[in-house]
Amino acid sequence: QVQLVESGGGSVQPGGSLRLSCAASGSIFSINAMGWYRQAPGKERELVATITSGGSTNYADSVKGRFTISRDNAKNTAYLQMNSLKPDDTAVYYCNAVIIRASLPRYEYWGKGTQVIVSS
Repeated sequence: QVQLVESGGGSVQPGGSLRLSCAASGSIFSINAMGWYRQAPGKERELVATITSGGSTNYADSVKGRFTISRDNAKNTAYLQMNSLKPDDTAVYYCNAVIIRASLPRYEYWGKGTQVIVSS
């Protein structure tokens, strides 16, 4: 069994900051890419940022320069530092990871999501 658990969501005023965490647990051999996606009400889920096991990152244009993705491979944890938050950043944020378990093919896992609300 593998689980991804997000934490760190909440409510913040425009211009504020939040830091999301995503911890992977279970029988994990290795983790390839990890990422954050978000889904706002009435909209499709969209990519926010991804990071490879080697640390290469990719960001949606809408968050470049404001959000930073990082990971701690020893802790099987990914982070999303969100600065200069805008009301348009309001969404449920989901963690994603491509995980390899012993003797099994790689598989994509999702967390249950954490709510981020940006409002004055």
